Amino acid sequence: MKVLLADDHRIVREGLRSLLESQPDMQVVAEAADGRQAVEMARDVSPDVVVMDVAMPQLNGIEATRQIAADEPGMKVVALSMHSDRRYVSEALKAGASGYVLKDGAFDELISAIRAVVADRVYLSPRVAGVVVDDYVRRLPQRGAATGAATPSGTDDGRRNVFDTLTPREREVLQLMAEGFATKEVAHRLHVSVKTVETHRRQIMDKLDMHSVAELTKYAIREGLTTLE
Repeated sequence: MKVLLADDHRIVREGLRSLLESQPDMQVVAEAADGRQAVEMARDVSPDVVVMDVAMPQLNGIEATRQIAADEPGMKVVALSMHSDRRYVSEALKAGASGYVLKDGAFDELISAIRAVVADRVYLSPRVAGVVVDDYVRRLPQRGAATGAATPSGTDDGRRNVFDTLTPREREVLQLMAEGFATKEVAHRLHVSVKTVETHRRQIMDKLDMHSVAELTKYAIREGLTTLE
């Protein structure tokens, strides 16, 4: 099984490479240090499985998974995360991940996840399996409800989250802005014009009712698009 490792911490990648290659049927064919690089390498080396850190710079793991799933529908992704929060798990699965493994779990869990997704099964760390079931139950129609309408999506307090509110491209622009990239740099990385980026920025601010980069940065961190690192 050919594996692509995507994690922005070199020491984590080196540790995972060593452990994975101790398996007789696994080979790490490439490593990526951010989400955008992961998407490019997935196209170049066509791995069977991408082990994808959820929190990465420039393009987070959920958005990278979404792009890989669109480009290479048969390619499997195992999300690797320190977050067991319902939002992260559900968004990773909706983006196209077939597995979700917590970073503080045993290494055997990751091996099991890789083998499971290659066999066209879904693997969830035991601690997040209940989260997914709970999310499913929350979305079922309320018993006895006259309309039969499902419960609303979004955060527990009813506030719509970043995945509900912004388009995938707007989330990319927001992440890069929050990470300190100037408009021209964002345009260059996304291969679009400066005017297009400015339009996206205006739409993001309008949708979120925010009026400064500082507000947007705080929002992006709170919603998990980027981190303080």
